[in-house]
Amino acid sequence: MTNTQFKLNAICAAMLITSPVSYAAQENETTVQSDVEVIQVTGIRSALSKSASIKQDSSGVVDAISAEDIGKLPDTNLAESLQRISGVSIDRANNEGNQVSVRGFGPGFNLVTLNGRQMPNSSVLQEAGVSRSFNFREIAAESVSGVSVYKTGKANVASGGIGATININTAKPFDFDGFKAFANAKAIKDTSSEKSNVTPEISGMVSQTFADDTFGVLLALSHSERESGRERVGTSQGWVRNRANAAGVDSSAIDTTVNPTGTYWVPWTPEMERFETKRERQNAQLVLQYAPNDNITATLDYTLSRFEETSNTNKMAFWFDNPTGTTDANGTLVDIKNANDELNFWAWELYEEKENDSLGLNLAWQASDSLKLTFDAHNSTSHSNPDGDTAETIANLKNVPGSVKSISANFSGDIPSIGVDDSTLAGGAYNPANIVSDLYQRRGYEMKNTIKQYHASGQWENLKSGALSAINFGVMYTDYQIDTYLSEQFSFVDIPLDNLGLTFDEQGDFADEFSGSDQLFPFIPRYSANDFVDIVRDEGLFIEPNISTNGVEEQTLAIYVSFDLKTEFNDIPIDINVGVRYEDTDVTGYSVKPGVVAFNYRHAEELRPVFAATATPQELEGGYTRVLPNFDISADLDDGFKTRFSYSRTLARAGIGGMFPSTTINARPEGPFNASQGNPNLLPITSDNFDFSVEWYGDDGSYASVGYFKKFVENFIGAGVVQGTLNDVNGEPLRDPSVNPRPGCPDSSDTPNPACLSQASDPIVTFDIATPDNLQNREVDGWELNAQYMVPDTGFGVVANYTIVNSDESFKPYDFDQTIALAGLSDSGNLVGFYENDDYQVRLAYNWRDDFLLSLGTEPTFTEAYGQLDFSFNYTINDTLGVSFDALNLTNETTRRHGRFAEQLVSAEQYGPRFSIGLSAKW
Repeated sequence: MTNTQFKLNAICAAMLITSPVSYAAQENETTVQSDVEVIQVTGIRSALSKSASIKQDSSGVVDAISAEDIGKLPDTNLAESLQRISGVSIDRANNEGNQVSVRGFGPGFNLVTLNGRQMPNSSVLQEAGVSRSFNFREIAAESVSGVSVYKTGKANVASGGIGATININTAKPFDFDGFKAFANAKAIKDTSSEKSNVTPEISGMVSQTFADDTFGVLLALSHSERESGRERVGTSQGWVRNRANAAGVDSSAIDTTVNPTGTYWVPWTPEMERFETKRERQNAQLVLQYAPNDNITATLDYTLSRFEETSNTNKMAFWFDNPTGTTDANGTLVDIKNANDELNFWAWELYEEKENDSLGLNLAWQASDSLKLTFDAHNSTSHSNPDGDTAETIANLKNVPGSVKSISANFSGDIPSIGVDDSTLAGGAYNPANIVSDLYQRRGYEMKNTIKQYHASGQWENLKSGALSAINFGVMYTDYQIDTYLSEQFSFVDIPLDNLGLTFDEQGDFADEFSGSDQLFPFIPRYSANDFVDIVRDEGLFIEPNISTNGVEEQTLAIYVSFDLKTEFNDIPIDINVGVRYEDTDVTGYSVKPGVVAFNYRHAEELRPVFAATATPQELEGGYTRVLPNFDISADLDDGFKTRFSYSRTLARAGIGGMFPSTTINARPEGPFNASQGNPNLLPITSDNFDFSVEWYGDDGSYASVGYFKKFVENFIGAGVVQGTLNDVNGEPLRDPSVNPRPGCPDSSDTPNPACLSQASDPIVTFDIATPDNLQNREVDGWELNAQYMVPDTGFGVVANYTIVNSDESFKPYDFDQTIALAGLSDSGNLVGFYENDDYQVRLAYNWRDDFLLSLGTEPTFTEAYGQLDFSFNYTINDTLGVSFDALNLTNETTRRHGRFAEQLVSAEQYGPRFSIGLSAKW
């Protein structure tokens, strides 16, 4: 079951790795030949020592990860390596790290750069929305030489991260002396996959310099495949307040001292579903470098990634149309019943294809002994489903409505216990003869994000005496553009199912890591959503999709200057960095979408907007300027101690999805009537950051630090909701034709029955219109505790860190007017124990994250505490060859998410361990 505390057994295990082989001391660089050939000594200790040196020598608060060898980060996934840094936590998809939170600030509050350049992102799933957040599963960890996490702002570092700016560094040919190459091949076994196939992961790099080291070429390639699975039990569309027949709800147990209004919550559905996912990823990087003399270096690089993922899902569920039941003290309807209903048999296919390309040019000129000038430019794109393929295809089957005598669910445990009384159906609810078609849906984005960035910078070094040691200055122009094409189809259909191939699997050990798994549905359906849609086409019932186009363009001009000073106070060396960054941003948002002609009362559960034949463009503008200062001061004390203080002002730009001008309508007969509108004039979220730390550094890479941080955050964006009307294409308010239905309505035919359309006599609809706005300010503070210790003359080492994060306002479960809460805020900790010598490395790593608010929305979703234990082993056969073994999620941890209270289950997911064995070579 999901962890609720930092597990003591995992901590002890990580610290007790033993080996009889003595440790051979290593230095960072060793001269081994008379011709002064330099060999870079690698390994866990070397990488940790480099990371400690980066932290020690940086101005401000900077943490780092360094590759232990060419093509070898500490973990097989970049996000999973980052989570080892104090204050960094990750979100997982299919039990793999994909996005990071820093100091309690979620992915949207952090900026990810590649070699100092802002990287684009695109997505296809409507539920995921449009995000600026880089997804780390799209880049191979083998291509990364190191990562720096800037937790405080600096004038010369691109803006966009309140939590942190995370810079990923990749190798260049001039990083090496002459020829260098590596190759790595792994076989991966993911126990979560039903097919349980072994999949390959292959990577390699070759680098060479020519013409007396004046020209260099580096080529890095990787290909990986993964098959994974997921067993999920949960609810669909979350929990809803007061959605039931009040006369059928027993609310006598509600504690009115905390819930004075007697509010209760009901889910739409209980469900269990099985995912099977296939993924392929290719990464490539070509780097050319040319140095005609000692003063000029030109670098041309091209970075490519291709990502393709397909998930097939089958789900067993039912829908509570008219629920009754009993609440607990919180107000959660834990014991729910519904008479005369039906079961639902779902099939989904999710498809995502992504093409990322980046072309960059960097010119560095040592203009004089004291002045260095640099120009950097790149054009980068991320394009999801570039061929317009559908991201989500959904199909549903059902029993004839009202044919099942009763359905019920009890949510008092980890997962619900399901009850189905199908005694009224000959052969039962799972008999294909008692199952008919219901609906199909196709939806998803084609999205393209383009970033053009030009950066001219300079550094002047003082070669004479004086406190001023350097001046850094520069100007940066960024053109950020995102275009989305949202396609949506939804229709109830009546089609024959003879050729669908519907079968049922027995539940077996489904979700058996959760207590009560034997009380789920006894079967889960098997059929293809795409096969269902093919039958719809064959029957002539396929409808044309509704297409809407939205986009945002941001143009930002930034100018900065900073000063480095070195001085002494009472014989204590003092380093100071002071700088300021000025930014001016212009924003244009556009939408192209057909206007609404009327509502069509098409189905008892569907009030469908009827759109005009032609689209209407809409464009809105916004803009802002910001001044972002920073001040860092550090003092080197005696005996390896250091103290530092930093102040900086940083910003995170508003989420893209909230800036589209278009209006989206979601309505059902008799309500609810919901709508949303974008706001391109949203201001960025800004933060004044204060950091103070005391640190100690040893000569062998050991260090310890205690740091305190405080953030004053302004302009948090929330959903402002107002009630009002929305007009049709003729400027008249939309009306509800379902209140007083006319004869023949609802009519499910594809051609709307004119009698079922909105008419002047129908009541005007009052919508709850959600519009994002800058609403509130917050304060966040916390502590970061770090320790890294290399046991002398043994080969043993241990790394431990813990982060405590607090906010001045937490989520209040009975405050229904709360529109802002900081998602991702949680404590976290890591413990890593390792042993290495000349022949092998052994590492055991435990990562833990406390429960946190995942998202707010109309109803919140919380992720419960999670801890994962990983193991790795590397053996050096000779100077060229080595073997490795990795095991992730050794204890088969699970993930559980809930609504306002623990019993309001949203999702309980079970994966399984993942293993890999590899062979590597380097030259």
